[in-house]
Amino acid sequence: MSEYIARSRFFGRLFEIFIPVTTWLIITFPLWMSPFHPAFVAYFIIAFDLYFFYSCLRTVYYSTLSYKLMQDHDKIDFARMVMKMNLASKIHHFVIIPNYKEPLHKMKQTIEAMTKSDYPYKKICLVLAFEKREEEAQDKARSIINQFGYFFEDIICSYHVLAPDEVAGKASNQTHAAKDVAVYCDKKNLSSKDIIITICDADSLLPVNFFSYLAHTYIHDKDRYHHFYWAPVLLYNNFWKLSFFVRIQATLSSILRLSFLSQKDKLIQISTYATNLWLLKEINYWDVDIIPEDWHVFFQAFFTYGEKVKTIPLYTMVSGDAVYTSNMIKTFVNRYEQEKRWAWGVSDIGYALKRFFATPHIKALPKLKKILYLVENHLFWPTSFFLLTLSASIPPIVNPVFKRTVLGFLLPQLSGLILTISTSMILVYIYLDVKLRQRINIGTKLINFPLLLIQWYFLPLISFFLSSLPALESHTRMIIGKKIEYKVTEKM
Repeated sequence: MSEYIARSRFFGRLFEIFIPVTTWLIITFPLWMSPFHPAFVAYFIIAFDLYFFYSCLRTVYYSTLSYKLMQDHDKIDFARMVMKMNLASKIHHFVIIPNYKEPLHKMKQTIEAMTKSDYPYKKICLVLAFEKREEEAQDKARSIINQFGYFFEDIICSYHVLAPDEVAGKASNQTHAAKDVAVYCDKKNLSSKDIIITICDADSLLPVNFFSYLAHTYIHDKDRYHHFYWAPVLLYNNFWKLSFFVRIQATLSSILRLSFLSQKDKLIQISTYATNLWLLKEINYWDVDIIPEDWHVFFQAFFTYGEKVKTIPLYTMVSGDAVYTSNMIKTFVNRYEQEKRWAWGVSDIGYALKRFFATPHIKALPKLKKILYLVENHLFWPTSFFLLTLSASIPPIVNPVFKRTVLGFLLPQLSGLILTISTSMILVYIYLDVKLRQRINIGTKLINFPLLLIQWYFLPLISFFLSSLPALESHTRMIIGKKIEYKVTEKM
């Protein structure tokens, strides 16, 4: 038995560090391989540049498609259609807002957006998921109940006490709140399959048609009990308050999320999303010992039920806040910490690899595809800056003989050409950015258009400090076994 435990721990640790170690091998690859096989390094760099070009094309295509589908779905009156559906009256929405030391005014803005909903039934319950250790939690709860109690069917206040086996963060908080919802529904004799749970960040402003659209999609979905539902959270609420380096990150994140929306076969929910209570109970809610929970809970379900588990796109727009404080340096640090926390999702790869071998009832190919998609995201994240900006110049420097060859001479020029063509697609990003902000009445003055273009010249520098570097820190921490702590991102 002890030998089995030791072997299990060994392979578990190996699965954890496999991708982080690979990350460092890829970043340093041009340095240690160029003295021996510089041509091989050159072909690898060109291949990566072409992959980046393909990724840019894919992002442009799918983000444009998603935007067009959003426009099409704007014309649909989901509230009227829901009224005609027999099952609609049985559906109950529970909106869980996990929070810890979130500003009360931010939470009230989020809740007020829900009160403008066109959902035709008063069957929306608000779940305020507080942490017991927050001293102001009960005062916040009373203020919210007094102001918004009229709108909701009920308001449930959950006060999570962190257990020794739990990690502080959204996952453990949400699990506690969802279990409270389950107890509430049992007392009311409500079926868990008729309960839609929406996880809503404290700064996520849901669109007017969100609950109608969600209910309509859920009822029409033949395999709804195994699905998640997601509308992209685009970081535009405080757009013009942001310094340019955070604004570029917010824009790029928003466009990438938009492009994910219409990639149905690969789609996995992020941030604010919905599913049903039955599925959450079947997978024992969110694992309470992890930090990034959105992709992780998808894989919990996927490795339980296999291919039938999917994330269904909702072609509407949730508006959220980008990191912002009154202090630029503090904003920079908070944004770095947020990216580092997101990049800690590399831990999902170790989890997925362990579940791959422990789930023989699920076909190997679908499992392999999901894992490869995970690997693609978490390898590209920390390595892209180094491979795209620095690597092409390394082989000729490390190996002067190679510099005198045709390939050695052309490598920097060819790499630069591919990247120049790739970055020209920023014009599409700018167009979509402007159009998306118009949807929530955040316009762009004519005088600001040159700034929107010029700021993209800083993208390589910003990508290094606010994307690749924090991701690399997460990977390195994974290798040395030094976990990160969940830090609440301040948003004024």
